[in-house]
Amino acid sequence: MKKLKFTSQLHFDRGQRVGILFLLAVIIALLYVYFWAFSSSESIQLDISSAEIIRLQKKVDSLRLAEIERRKPKIYPFNPNFITDHKAYVLGMSPLEFDRLRAFRQQDRWINSKQDFKKVTKVSDSLLECMAVNFKFPNWITNPKPKTSYARIDQSPRKFSERMELNDATVLQLQKVRGIGPALSERIVRKRDQLNGFKNNAQLFDVWGLKPEVIDRVLDQFEVKTPEVISKYNVNTASASDLATIPGVSFLLGKKIWEFVKLRDGVADISELEKIEEITPRKFQLIELYLYAE
Repeated sequence: MKKLKFTSQLHFDRGQRVGILFLLAVIIALLYVYFWAFSSSESIQLDISSAEIIRLQKKVDSLRLAEIERRKPKIYPFNPNFITDHKAYVLGMSPLEFDRLRAFRQQDRWINSKQDFKKVTKVSDSLLECMAVNFKFPNWITNPKPKTSYARIDQSPRKFSERMELNDATVLQLQKVRGIGPALSERIVRKRDQLNGFKNNAQLFDVWGLKPEVIDRVLDQFEVKTPEVISKYNVNTASASDLATIPGVSFLLGKKIWEFVKLRDGVADISELEKIEEITPRKFQLIELYLYAE
């Protein structure tokens, strides 16, 4: 059996030892050169006060500011009555300030100036000045037309004998009333024809677009001088179909009136119908001509 012969791996001859020493000398020399160059570079100071550096710094700063400005959301003119919560956040309003504005608008009230906006939201003066430059209100607010006075010298209401019969009034005669133009006068005559003549002054409330104040001016000059008795329905026994035959009452509204009455097992007074959301004071004046409660 042969014995294994181990030789040392650390045994070098004379030539190998010289080579190793030469390699170590080269490494030491390179390290010396490297550290010498590094320490020398540290001693070099950058002069940031030079005119060239200052010029370049200003250019960099201007480019940075321009980029920041470019990334800002563009704010176009807007009506402050319709600010959303996101819009309020972008404008810099606090949640409390926006809640004040929202509560004010939920009352169906309007802001018509920056002073109104300040009073409602209580924003700071500095924020208000930044926002107000983009406020845009309707033209009829910013440039209101001067009101023309149409008041008669005699402000007292005309007597019954001085008023004309409404059922005989022509389109041209109706247009002499302030607030009535060609379109409204045509609607009044058309509604009168549909009803085979007005039976009561209150039927003017069924003319679409005719405002209560204009109706008052019409009735100052015209009147149904021979009113007729209108056949009425007992609201506690009338069906939804019966109610839908009333002028100005759609089938949907007639159904809501019928449901309102049934849920309460009848109503004691016709005025209770004003609790229905769709029945405005103007519409109630019309439908009470055709209904009674019993």
